[in-house]
Parts: sequence; structure tokens; C-alpha cells
Amino acid sequence: MDLQKIEYFLAVRDHGSINAAAHQLGVAQPTISAALRSLERELGVDLFHRIGRGVVPTSAGHALVGPGRRLVRALSSAATSVDLREEHLRGTLDIALVAPVAAGAFVEMLAAFHDRFPSVQVRLIRIRTDPQGLEMLREGDAELLCLHLPLETAVGGRPWDLRLDVLPLGRQEYWYAAPPGTPGLPPPGEAVPLRALPDIPLVIVPDGAAVADVIERELAQVGRVAPPAAVLEHREARMSFVARGIGATFLERSMLEAASDLGLECRPTVPAIRRAFGLVYSGDELSIVARAFTEFAATWVEDAPGEGTTMAGEGVTAPAAGTSTTGAGGGSR
Repeated sequence: MDLQKIEYFLAVRDHGSINAAAHQLGVAQPTISAALRSLERELGVDLFHRIGRGVVPTSAGHALVGPGRRLVRALSSAATSVDLREEHLRGTLDIALVAPVAAGAFVEMLAAFHDRFPSVQVRLIRIRTDPQGLEMLREGDAELLCLHLPLETAVGGRPWDLRLDVLPLGRQEYWYAAPPGTPGLPPPGEAVPLRALPDIPLVIVPDGAAVADVIERELAQVGRVAPPAAVLEHREARMSFVARGIGATFLERSMLEAASDLGLECRPTVPAIRRAFGLVYSGDELSIVARAFTEFAATWVEDAPGEGTTMAGEGVTAPAAGTSTTGAGGGSR
């Protein structure tokens, strides 16, 4: 089996058509078509359903994605296998993550990893829900997930066919953000009790990461019910809506500088609203590159906490990579 055929197959699967894959790879369309036909003959199955000008994977095509990605990753890290010097580590690191954690200290950690391993390409894949990330891990589309913890909230008690390792990274903290000049708030820097929040409806983003559910639960515990003023699809639009006085919201602490530039009134809350997050992966399936990242992350959370997220603190420990694990059904090993 020619590995290049696998690369062509994955490109077609990712881009949804042979034309798009050919354009992305800089290869003639007939070349990719011929490679796919050859691969299907070798395997004895159809890998795609042709629908109009596009394609969708068959059940056999879906089954090939995970093994195919592992083959490509293994090839990209083959040189590292014989030359283990850090500066020669190369390959692609696929990380799927939910939007709330893609900021602050996590980004600083990625930048530090890139400085240490400049030949590694990091591909971040945005997902809307934690369970979606777990499906990507199962199918091989991502080697690492950055999700909210505990993992049981994403697994939902379902039996899982992978042993899932968990590396806690820290907690994301959320601040209350109100329109400019909102009366009744304490001075900047002082916390506002949740039960004393101004009577302003909220701008929310139901992104499936359960952050909105956490905030709603915290408010309910102090007897506050805040009806939504707007429900947005894009997290980036929250601050603009608040700046125009449409409602208030809760922002990741890493976004406070941008919020301040818009004149938003931002305050921490009492009790504080925080959500734990961390890396989730199958340690038995990691490439050399992904293993290097988990080891780097374990050291980073101990030695270099950043602003915007609390790294390795607030009750979240940072064990060595692979030592804090959760498997099917939520057990440990």
C-alpha cells in the first residue's frame, strides 16, 4: 500500500471533494482520482460515495481514517525515531479543543512548545462540544483533546473503547462583564457577589462546552435568574453586544484587556466561577510528537503559570503525563 494514496484519501475526506483536495495539495485532479481508485481496488471496498461534485466517506472510509492518520503521523516522526535530539523533533500535532480554553496560559504553553520544538507543526481543531472531541480522538482526527474536566461530564457514563489519559492543566476563571457605566458595581478590582449582580439580562453563547450551564447553576444557587438578552453563535461577538448595552455576560479572564479597551465594567465574582480543563488522550496511541507535548505540558503547568487561566492551581494538580488516567467507565489505572 502506497502511503501517498493514504495522504490523498485523507485530503479528500477532509476537504469533501477531489477538486478541493487537489487544489490544497497542488496535485492534478486525475492523479488523486487514480490513486483513490487504486486504493479501493487494493482494499476491495468503496471508500467514498459520490454525491454531486462532492464525496462522503462510506463506512469503510470512516474505518480507514484513524489507521490512516496514525500511518501518516508515524512516517512524519520516523526521522525523530533515529535522531532524538530535541531540535530535530518534527511532525504534526493535532489538538482538538473547545473555544473557552483557546486563550491565555494555554496559548502561552503552545508558544513555548513551539520555541522548543520549532519543526513541529501544531494544528488546532475547534470543536463545539466535549463529546465531539472524544469522537475525533476515536476516529484518529486528533491525538490530543483540550476539554473541560471532569471527563465524566463529556463521557456521560457511556462505556468507552479507548483508555483515556487525563492531564489536568488548571482552571479557567470567568468574570462578570457589564455595559460601560453600569451603576451598582463595586470599584474596579473588587469582587461583586453573585446575589448582588445588577438586574441586567445576559448575552450567552450556548457552545455546548457546558460553561453556560455552570454559570446558570451558580446563579441559581444564590437565587438569581437572568433571562437572556441575546443568544449568540459566535463567542467573539459577546463584548460588542455588551458594549452596546444589550446585556451583560461572563468572560474568560484572559479576555479582560480587550474588554477594558471597549469600556466594559469587568469584576470578579463571589463565589468565583471557574471551570477545570486539561488534556485528554489515549497514551497507548500517541506519536513521538504528541508524547513530547504531554511531557512538556506536565512540566509547564508546574513551572510557568500564566495569566488568564490558573495553571496547576486552585486544587488542580499537574501529575506527570500519563499518570492521571481515566478509562472506559471513568475508572483509573
